[in-house]
Formats: sequence, structure tokens, C-alpha cells
Amino acid sequence: MDLPRTRQHFSQEVQQPDKQINLAKAALYIAQEEYPELDPDEYLNALDTMADELQERLPAQRYPLRMVQSINQYLYNDLGFRGNTSNYNDPRNSFLNDVIERRTGIPITLSLVYLEIARRIDFRMVGVGMPGHFLLRPNVAEMEICVDAFNRGEVLFVEDCQKLLAQIYGEPIELKPEFLYPVTHRQFLARMLTNLKMIYLEQQEWEKTLSTVERILLLFPDLPGELRDRCLLCYQIGDWIAASEHLATYLIQVPSARDDPAIRRLMNYLGRNI
Repeated sequence: MDLPRTRQHFSQEVQQPDKQINLAKAALYIAQEEYPELDPDEYLNALDTMADELQERLPAQRYPLRMVQSINQYLYNDLGFRGNTSNYNDPRNSFLNDVIERRTGIPITLSLVYLEIARRIDFRMVGVGMPGHFLLRPNVAEMEICVDAFNRGEVLFVEDCQKLLAQIYGEPIELKPEFLYPVTHRQFLARMLTNLKMIYLEQQEWEKTLSTVERILLLFPDLPGELRDRCLLCYQIGDWIAASEHLATYLIQVPSARDDPAIRRLMNYLGRNI
């Protein structure tokens, strides 16, 4: 498959072993499809500069909570990073270059900035894919706290996460242990792309939606929902030949799909009209 130049960069980055994937670089390659002239090195250097400035302000005793306080002071008070509560679904909230420039983002992109700064000062953290709200956690044994990068780095204990989950969904929901498990780099990027996908779907930007699905499939080639959506989006934008080919692939890879009858009807329709 011939990939656009910007997507080739993303593909090459994510084909590496998971822990070797450079999250910031991969996120900037995601943004390159929106901004083809974007230079990733410019924003990687910006993260380096932030980390260098923060390094000079760190406490002598680098206990985890003190480190979190220092990062919070620098990112939110000194630099003015903030969660975008007024226009959450602005696509710019999902592009790392825009987040760095505008100091504004959503939970996962602000978490990415936080993670990258923390990594550069040798304070290891991990992303936590809690349903409905992305969090961070210091990678310290037996330390059960999370950090909410969207809310100025607020420190959350387990009971706070439980309350946050209930608040998000408007009803009591059991906080299962797996809700606070660390995510892999591929899962992190897939969640970023899924956010973009939902935004583009709402805006009926079909070609941009398709581009997010294709990149999710570079991360996880066998996701049934994304395989199906790729077919339907190709049909939606009028690329019926690609839609027909992808539908056949979908039925092979997902032989017990619940929507099998509807997919076959669509295949028959395309077969009569291509």
C-alpha cells in the first residue's frame, strides 16, 4: 500500500517495539497530516527547552509529590497551560504542535506534554487510560496516586478517581482495577486518534475521519470496528472500489461479525454498480 509521505513517517515510528516508540514524535506525525509543513524537530526542541528550564527549578529532594508540584508550578502557573473547557472538540486540542503553541489542550494531549517533560527530567510517569478521562501516574512502586493534567496537575487518590468516574458518567460506576492500568504507547496513540475520529465524525469530515481510522489500523491492524468503519467511510466518500475490497477483507477477518448481512448487502450493491 502506498502511503502519503506524512503517514510514512508515522508508520515507520509505530512499527518499532512499543517501548521504543517516541510518543511525542509520533504525535507530531499525526499533526503533520493537518499541517504538512510542520517540522517535528521544532516542537521536540521546545519540549527540550521546557525541561531544561524546569530542571533548574527542581527541589533538592526529589520525592514524587514534590516533583509533581514543581512540574505543576512550571507548566500551569509559569507557562499557562490549561484544559480547553470552552471548546473541547476543537481539533487543535488534539495536535501536539497546537497544544504547545496555544498552551491549551484536552486530557490526553496535556498528559503527553506532562509525560514528555517528566521523562526529560528523569521522573518516570505512565499514562492511565481511565474511561472518559485520561490521567497520569508516577511510575513508583506502591504509590497509588494519579495526576490530572487537564485540571492543572491535580493529585488524585483512588477514591478521587472513583468520584471523577461517577461525575463523568452521571451515575455511580465501579472503578475496576484495570481502569488505572498504564497504557502502552500504541494504546496512547490510538486514543489520541480516536478522539480526532469522533470530532471529525461529528463534523462530517469523512476523508479526515478515514485518515484517522487508517492510522489506528497501522497501530492495531485487526480491530473489527475500525476495519468496518474503513469500509463504510470509503463508501461514504465515493471510493467504491476501495470500499468493496475492504468489505471483502472485513468479512474474512471478522467471520462472525454481527453486521454480516448488512455488509453483504452493501457488497452486492457495490458489485452491481462499480
